[in-house]
Amino acid sequence: MFVYTVRSSSVKFFAVLLLCLVLVITLMLSGGVVSASAEPTGQVRFTGIKTKEDRIAFIASAGATVDAESEEVAELVMPESFDTVLRGYNEIQKSQGLDITKYARKRVTRYTYRLAEYEGEQNSEVYVNIFVYRSRIIACDVSSRDEGGFVRALVR
Repeated sequence: MFVYTVRSSSVKFFAVLLLCLVLVITLMLSGGVVSASAEPTGQVRFTGIKTKEDRIAFIASAGATVDAESEEVAELVMPESFDTVLRGYNEIQKSQGLDITKYARKRVTRYTYRLAEYEGEQNSEVYVNIFVYRSRIIACDVSSRDEGGFVRALVR
């Protein structure tokens, strides 16, 4: 008769070993390519936004063309708590890989540009808003100021 005793530390050891083995096999099958970025993939870069040219280039990288001369600048302090409207707005930001809740009570700068053209909106003015904190875009959107307007994600 053969008796083998298993301690809980042995079970944990073999579970971790099995998990590592599965991870190695997954990496080998995927060709070693793993992406773990919070930012969307592609050419959109949310950092290093220091000048007007950087902001226009960011907007262009998201696929939009704006009138650079229409720039409006406003400084504001993000609220400490978020109401229903801001929570909804943050859901739009989360769809782009951003989260404004981390910037509560921070002074941010909002830049607004008139969009040169926007599909489906013939007679309304559509704008791009980007919110910058310390050279990093923390929020961005496309919106209409018309009655019954909309707010949508800039980065798709």
